[in-house]
Amino acid sequence: MRPNRTAIDAAYRLASPCRICPRRCGVDRPSGQTGYCKIRGVPIVASAGPHFGEEPPLVGAAGGSGTIFLSGCNLMCVFCQNHDVSHGAVGAPADPTRIAKLMLELAELGCPNINFVTPTHVAPWLMDAVARARDAGLRIPIVWNCGGYEDLEMLRLLEGTVDIYMPDAKFWDPATAERLARAPDYPDRMREALHEMHRQVGDLCTEPGPGGVPVATRGLLVRHLVMPGGLAETRAILDFIATEISRGTWVNVMGQYRPLHRAREHPDIARPLTRAEHAEAVAHARALGLHTFA
Repeated sequence: MRPNRTAIDAAYRLASPCRICPRRCGVDRPSGQTGYCKIRGVPIVASAGPHFGEEPPLVGAAGGSGTIFLSGCNLMCVFCQNHDVSHGAVGAPADPTRIAKLMLELAELGCPNINFVTPTHVAPWLMDAVARARDAGLRIPIVWNCGGYEDLEMLRLLEGTVDIYMPDAKFWDPATAERLARAPDYPDRMREALHEMHRQVGDLCTEPGPGGVPVATRGLLVRHLVMPGGLAETRAILDFIATEISRGTWVNVMGQYRPLHRAREHPDIARPLTRAEHAEAVAHARALGLHTFA
């Protein structure tokens, strides 16, 4: 898919005053002002290359997901496992022309997709980059690997840009979202986002890639990080996905939580997740009929 110029222009207008994400900081990003995400008027690329630690349908047989890590974030979770990048401005500024070039280079390496990691706060520039890359011959899917805290207006403009949405579904309780990410509206925005993403791309679709390994081509894939002591929220999130999005949804019920960054400031999450907690979460997802990777 290729974004159209009208949608790109509309997305850029959301950057001044900035209302790209639900924070709606109102700063003038193109002129160099910084909002909550800590990024000004051009994305900062922390790194780009094939990544083999993603979900199997994104990695394929050998190519690795063509991952572009973007600095900054609109959530800044206290337990962030990638805080050195997401909570700062690590890397080099990259305009849409430069990002398009990186995308084409990753495709030439044999990556089966382009995977934007933490893209929400720089969405207009990435839409522009995708259009340029498509014009230059890029044919592989675009993955939107985001935190799930999305503005519905911006998300609707992404239709035609994104082939595979891979949002987090982090919190169900507004009080938890406020305490751990200063985003009490996260649950509402996440639910809206999943509905809109599924409307745009549907359930995850795959086709045989090199060696017959299934490779994702389009659809929704949800990530949920199980938190210590958080099984009630996990069950609520999985119930919502199964009953209001689709029982055909693929959900990565992740068990790798560790108390990193500032997590130890919060006693309830100052310990690793137990195997029993993760097993219970996976069992609940499977009982609902959801597809899991565990």
